[in-house]
Amino acid sequence: MALRVRKNKAVIPPACPIDEGVKLLGGAWTPHVIWFLSQQPRRFSELRKDIPGLSARVLSARLRQLQDRGVITRTPLSTSPPSVEYALTELGRELLPAITALVSVALKLNAKPRPR
Repeated sequence: MALRVRKNKAVIPPACPIDEGVKLLGGAWTPHVIWFLSQQPRRFSELRKDIPGLSARVLSARLRQLQDRGVITRTPLSTSPPSVEYALTELGRELLPAITALVSVALKLNAKPRPR
């Protein structure tokens, strides 16, 4: 006799906040960008050097996405040549514990011997 499928009793809001968080952090290179902005504001070229495998096109798209979501700020600098600086907002800083937790779990997984 097959088991009856039980109804899930968890109340799910219309726009699931977990989906929104995963969608934000799940973007290619997004956690890296947030991580490298965690200590101090960085310019575009500095972020390119921080994350060697990241193309300028993708970095530009990620920075624009994060700025649109309110995670980072973009501040033009009065330098010659003109430049901009990116920094985390308070909302962006709230993501750091989640990224730190992911790093911690990844380190534990990598240290654990894998079954053959």
